[in-house]
Amino acid sequence: MNVHFIAIGGAAMHNLAIALHNKGYQVTGSDDEIFDPSKSRLAAKGLLPETYGWFPNKINANLDAIVLGMHAKADNPELLKAQELGLKIFSYPEFLYEQSKTKTRVVIGGSHGKTTITSMILHVMHYHDKDVDYMVGAQLEGFEVMVKLTEDNDFIVLEGDEYLSSPIDRRPKFHLYKPNIALLSGIAWDHINVFPTYENYVEQFSIFVDSVVKGGSMNYNEEDPEVKRVVEASENTIRKLPYRTPEYSVEIGQTLLETPEGPLPIEVFGKHNLNNLAGAKWICQHMGIDEDDFYEAIATFKGASKRLEKIAESKTSVAYKDFAHSPSKVEATSRAVKEQYSDRRLLACLELHTYSSLNAEFLKEYKGALDAADVAVVFYSPHAVEIKKLEEVTETQIAEAFEREDLIIYTNPNDFKQFLFTQNLNNTALLLMSSGNYGGLDFDEVKGLIN
Repeated sequence: MNVHFIAIGGAAMHNLAIALHNKGYQVTGSDDEIFDPSKSRLAAKGLLPETYGWFPNKINANLDAIVLGMHAKADNPELLKAQELGLKIFSYPEFLYEQSKTKTRVVIGGSHGKTTITSMILHVMHYHDKDVDYMVGAQLEGFEVMVKLTEDNDFIVLEGDEYLSSPIDRRPKFHLYKPNIALLSGIAWDHINVFPTYENYVEQFSIFVDSVVKGGSMNYNEEDPEVKRVVEASENTIRKLPYRTPEYSVEIGQTLLETPEGPLPIEVFGKHNLNNLAGAKWICQHMGIDEDDFYEAIATFKGASKRLEKIAESKTSVAYKDFAHSPSKVEATSRAVKEQYSDRRLLACLELHTYSSLNAEFLKEYKGALDAADVAVVFYSPHAVEIKKLEEVTETQIAEAFEREDLIIYTNPNDFKQFLFTQNLNNTALLLMSSGNYGGLDFDEVKGLIN
């Protein structure tokens, strides 16, 4: 097949392009800018466009398919040419479905935890040399790429994102996969630029549950009231299998998972990660891994990239960075680190960086999110608010939203860095939460603070 990618440089798009190239497809692509790691990965496979920009002359009748990325606009010149020629145009999730129609599709959905759960499943499969196709939203240890597609594998494991499919397909991605086996980890309002009301957001998960093929299964976190309500209200003729957080303990900074064979030391920690682990165990059992084999493999799982990732440690200090930005993720991550290091001061820093977190109305959702921290810091850039064309957010609004009188707020990257680099981190757990980089913070320099 000849496939052309419009906006090939995206995190998901470039991985799919490489997966198809590895499968023997003829792959071309365009983009107006491409950054690392996408740039170097595409270059290594000979897929990096020679010139950045959009070139309608790349679009011709010999192309079997166009894959359209979210970064492109609806009036993209290459897209318009493809439409004019009547070519088959797929969104990223549509094309993944086309590639997996004959496979058993395992789809992991939820506002939070889906990357970690998908990563856990793939880690267990990899540990036991069971080859599966997959698409995951983070780079995993031992995996060269984030998307793998073959002709032969029976299973494909897909991280089910609720964000939109493409500029001309406004359906959430996870509506398009039609899972045989599905999981729903949690529902907490996010993406308010697309789903302006809580009810509208929750509705997307109801549609996801109803999209499971008849006779399939939905594994769901029964500790989340909204998940429980949505799944149990569905009239879809599927098996509904609840899971909950397993018993565990923390002893001197080590989390021990209770198993039939006794306490098992594991690398990940925090109630939310143990809940994720319970969901992953169910899915792995559906895929032929028995309980003992699951425990053996999961003991060596260190976590997904950027998800509660330890970046430095000494005898008295530790530093983590985490992709957390939504209120539920921030609260869960903060509590997890405090529980794991209960005898240390928790210095938790949060960057408000997304459309949702920089929205004055949505800010109220952060009430109590940093309560587990001994010292709580919020950084946001007024410039980022300006770029996103949002209404100005004030320090007063942020302070009132978190309902924490001792909250420290910074709007200047240099001031935040000055604060951080003058802290005495002895007997401290440092937690940096953001989907950005605090206006240019070098995390390698941060590592030097831990000694």
